[in-house]
Amino acid sequence: MAGFPKYESAASKKAKAQKALDKARKGNPDIEPVIIEGRNIANTWWGKAWNSNLESYADYSNRIGRGKSYVRNNTVLDLKISKGKVYAKVQGSRSRPYSVDVSIDPLETTKWGKIIELCNNKIESLEQLLHGEFPVELEALFKEKQYGIFPAPREIHFDCSCPDWAYMCKHVAAVLYSIGARLDKNPMLFFELRDLDGQELVKKTMEAKIDIMLVNVGKKSEREVAEDDIVGLFGL
Repeated sequence: MAGFPKYESAASKKAKAQKALDKARKGNPDIEPVIIEGRNIANTWWGKAWNSNLESYADYSNRIGRGKSYVRNNTVLDLKISKGKVYAKVQGSRSRPYSVDVSIDPLETTKWGKIIELCNNKIESLEQLLHGEFPVELEALFKEKQYGIFPAPREIHFDCSCPDWAYMCKHVAAVLYSIGARLDKNPMLFFELRDLDGQELVKKTMEAKIDIMLVNVGKKSEREVAEDDIVGLFGL
């Protein structure tokens, strides 16, 4: 019937995406595709927290879901994350992939300072931070909309080369979800995106813990353990 798009199965879409990926690799062997295995787009704390943050905003609620099938069909042929920036290529209905650019505002310095202060004595190591293994109160703090570290819609800016003039096209939505998938593999990219130093967070909280330990054994709360020794002791 006229007016209805031709149905295309998920298998057909994946095959088309794979063909486009093979072609793209010939021209650029350094591309970094987002490959989803199974139904979950993200599986780790950071990846799931990123995607649930996106879904929690009414600004995105009517558009973000359009990107899920695109991600699951492996149409994000390339995705690179750098300081405050995401660059991606997404295979759409046309033969030439679309270019998607996303920029994320850095977290305000005052907010980051408050986060560090509230994390004192609650994070044991960088490994623990990256694995999402911290107290429940820190999970709530990190994800809190007003004072947390995940970006709000007003801090996320994007552009796509596709002809869809909607506020958020499905290619952009796919890239935003793909960021969560990429955080599964490298959670440190979250801190890169928000221009934060994850190691600083761990270092400060461990310094506070050592101060407390020194006080508890009747010593002055001074840096009696050299800063370099702290770094060595805790693998920062």
